[in-house]
Amino acid sequence: MKGSKHDPALYAGDLFGEFYESERLETASRISVAAFFPGMATCLIVGFAALWLAQQYGFPAILAGLLLGLALHFLADHPALGVGLDFVSRHFLRIGIVLLGLQVSFGQIAQIGWAPFAGLIAIMAAAFFAGIIGARIAGQGRYAGVLAGGATAICGASAALALYGVVGRDRLDQARFTLTLVGVALASAFALTVYPAIAGLLNLSDNQAGYLIGSSIHDVAQAIGGGYAVSDAAGGQATVIKLSRVALLAPVVALVALWLGQSGDMKTGDKTAARPLWRRIGIPWFIAAFLALVLLRSFVAVPPNVADHGLDLSKFLLLLAVTATAMRSKLSVLLEAGWRPLMPVLAATIASFGMALAVTVTVID
Repeated sequence: MKGSKHDPALYAGDLFGEFYESERLETASRISVAAFFPGMATCLIVGFAALWLAQQYGFPAILAGLLLGLALHFLADHPALGVGLDFVSRHFLRIGIVLLGLQVSFGQIAQIGWAPFAGLIAIMAAAFFAGIIGARIAGQGRYAGVLAGGATAICGASAALALYGVVGRDRLDQARFTLTLVGVALASAFALTVYPAIAGLLNLSDNQAGYLIGSSIHDVAQAIGGGYAVSDAAGGQATVIKLSRVALLAPVVALVALWLGQSGDMKTGDKTAARPLWRRIGIPWFIAAFLALVLLRSFVAVPPNVADHGLDLSKFLLLLAVTATAMRSKLSVLLEAGWRPLMPVLAATIASFGMALAVTVTVID
């Protein structure tokens, strides 16, 4: 490797740089600050355009950013933009995920009660394993299923981004990862439109409607918005339920890292060479920071305006990260992938809603 040059395209699917040599090489190269500006500025322009579309037409901002980024994917081929787009897709999403920790505390989770919380775990498990089964049926492999099932079970695009840092580009190519992001965003937008109407048709109480929506819609903002579309009481319930799912992001990522690391060791056929437990868990630092903020919120009174501004900033940073990721994706590769990469998301979404409805009508008053 001595004397070799770093090729950014080689690590195009590594959004986090937690497990690859690229981050070390980038640090060593000491790229000037000015080199980041063109890509970051381009991403900001596209991000603000997505926000404008979301505000004007009631369109989900994440989905708007994805579609605009895919439409402008050719810009990523310009040599002046690559470094900035790469920086945004990696580091902005890390900070955005960390800031989500300001939105939830263990006290909020405790208010749910053991039976509804157990039901929530069952819903998340159903979505996760349905994603894996759907991926196997569609011939996409278990890593695509882990990504789709985890994103559906926890908090949509932000969970997909976090889980991809554990799965890695060597196990799942960026085309299928990007299609998973598109599928999760589309499914969440569909759920926001349809689930509140279903709750009304079934004559669910506010408590039941909030639980159903909060436990089955992927994206945080859309789950909360869907609850408030029913009533203020349903919105409050949906917020608590959804944030409880967000709080489980760190342990789920840790378990996935443990599982994938353990399976990797078993494939070597050499049990004595298996890595120690702490190495297999090895979650990215930003997930640990996310959990630290959850702990802080649980034991320290955080002013409401700080939490609110943190949520706004987190959503904006995640929007920019998703937009940059889409811009760095090759549209031709996505089209060649076809519809099959979307099947795990569809299977996880159906399982999530079905289990959530069953828990709602049997457990929630």
